[in-house]
Amino acid sequence: MSILDSIPDRIDGPQAWTGDEMRANPSRWLVQLDAKDVADLEQAAAHFLSLDRDVGEITRKDFPLRNFQSHLEQLQKKLRNGNGVEVLRGLPIKTYDQKTAATIFCGIGAHLGVARSQNAAGHILGHVRDLGADASNPNTRIYQTADRQTFHTDSADVVGLLCLRNAREGGDSLLVSAVSIYNRMRAERPDLLERLFDPIATDRRGEVPEGMQPFMTIPPLNWHAGQLTVFYQRQYIDSAQRFAEAPRLTPDHVAALDMFDQLANDPALHFSMRLQPGDMQFVYNHAQLHDRTRFTDWPDREKRRHLFRLCLSLPGDRPLPECFRQRYGSIEIGNRGGIITPETRLHAPLDV
Repeated sequence: MSILDSIPDRIDGPQAWTGDEMRANPSRWLVQLDAKDVADLEQAAAHFLSLDRDVGEITRKDFPLRNFQSHLEQLQKKLRNGNGVEVLRGLPIKTYDQKTAATIFCGIGAHLGVARSQNAAGHILGHVRDLGADASNPNTRIYQTADRQTFHTDSADVVGLLCLRNAREGGDSLLVSAVSIYNRMRAERPDLLERLFDPIATDRRGEVPEGMQPFMTIPPLNWHAGQLTVFYQRQYIDSAQRFAEAPRLTPDHVAALDMFDQLANDPALHFSMRLQPGDMQFVYNHAQLHDRTRFTDWPDREKRRHLFRLCLSLPGDRPLPECFRQRYGSIEIGNRGGIITPETRLHAPLDV
């Protein structure tokens, strides 16, 4: 019996969007903040800053919103059950110091879900910038380079970005629906699609929990509790083959992965955006993939591309299959993703 026998031939709904549709209807994903929204966020930030605490400790109570909370409640639903992406535009980032910007971003995150540590040190605020890392090194995290990424998912329910500064050229954000890729592959090559439900090794890139292998074997596509969930990073799949004990990719696996990448890169399916300083992008990680184009930065370090990043666990989110424990540790809804140890103290470094 094929795994596809238990999955609809076509999956419809708000998560099955195409790039053509999103480009034609920016109101589906772009929200302009008005003066009242900004004032509400700024007064909540002022309250938290008066407490003189680390931004990593922020909670909903510490970031009291008057009106904008209702929008964030709708955004939480949109991420879980809608098209899964929204950009909030209009934050006057150039008028803030870095701590105020981090407070607003992390405060919004606290209203959407629970921030998860992005490393063993307990950093809930990540920094996306070119650190000059060697992209050819199999232990390099690609977001620390200026190289083109590939369409991938991260290890959290939701990934948020706040753009502080843009590169001189490039660095566009790209998004594609995993559901729409599934629909195309199901119609055109169901034999290859089936191979994406096989356990496939993904490199941990040196971040290996105690007692675990240096790779995971989570299928790129998973059908669980009536939902299609994606887990994918082609570069890390390819580099996992360096481990002798990793399951070998067959020619059919490689063909399936190649077709998946080809469809993700089809302009009819994906769409792109250039985040402006002050833009906050929130992306639902289980139903779509994101990417970034190569960029050329400014010579002056103070002008170089820099984004804050948040990884969030959503309350009321979909259940995940058991195999996700390899990456998430816990798959408890509202308390999953990130790297948490008994010694971890959540905090938010304001720069790297």
